[in-house]
Amino acid sequence: MRARDLLAPFPTVGLDTPVPEAAGLLAHQDLPGLVVVDETGAPITILPGPEVLRLAVPAYCQDDPALARVVDEAHADTFLKGANGRRVRDALPDPPRKLPVTDPDATVLELAALMARTHSPLVAVTEDGRLLGAVTLQALLDRVLAA
Repeated sequence: MRARDLLAPFPTVGLDTPVPEAAGLLAHQDLPGLVVVDETGAPITILPGPEVLRLAVPAYCQDDPALARVVDEAHADTFLKGANGRRVRDALPDPPRKLPVTDPDATVLELAALMARTHSPLVAVTEDGRLLGAVTLQALLDRVLAA
């Protein structure tokens, strides 16, 4: 089994995509993360879903989870509004994550090793610098467990 057998078309976002829009893609398409592309459409990094949350969750709640409990439910349900005005570039860790990217001929073990090494729930699959799609952790595990 090769990466080409597991890859699926995958939505991308640019560095200037608003964080709420990126969060919407994650939620509506049930994605573990997003492929971030540059102006030419070439993948530059992976944005895992928790990094989007990191921007929206108030820092005091991240530093002391007990403080999240004292926020009333009505306000807690609207925490994502805290990301309004922010862009994907703001959600990327500093330094940026190594791009988990491979070619269509990568084996399932190569994909798994790349995901493990980069702590990424997905791998971008490219050919000649062009994004073909991505392999998600779920797709990889579904195939491996079925074998």
